[in-house]
Amino acid sequence: MVEIQIDYEGELHCSVVHGPSGDVIATDAPVDNNGRGEAFSPTDLVAAALGACMCTVMGIVAKRKEIAMEGASVSVRKHMSADTPRRIAKIELDISLPVAADHPERPMLEAAAKGCPVHHSLHPEIEVVMNWEWKG
Repeated sequence: MVEIQIDYEGELHCSVVHGPSGDVIATDAPVDNNGRGEAFSPTDLVAAALGACMCTVMGIVAKRKEIAMEGASVSVRKHMSADTPRRIAKIELDISLPVAADHPERPMLEAAAKGCPVHHSLHPEIEVVMNWEWKG
């Protein structure tokens, strides 16, 4: 169990403290939802968590298989619904790996990304699009 403390600071800003490390991030409502967009929105954090989780789980597999993953990157685009209720409708990820397209562990790396805990935690109506770039 991990404890996270969230304090509302007013003006649609929150301070989020990670209990184990004390690390702090700020959130703000986006401009299109009454905010100033001065920090990650809560839904931005969901999209970022998906990309970071995929990278982390692929890194775990790569370490076990002795595959160099340094230089891997994920670019994430979050699309909100046009109708109500307001929600994440689609998350697009451009996943760039320093691994050859014909690497024998490619299917395992792709499966690791698709099987990450955040991906399994998303509502099934959220469309997740993964675009892969293999640069080995």
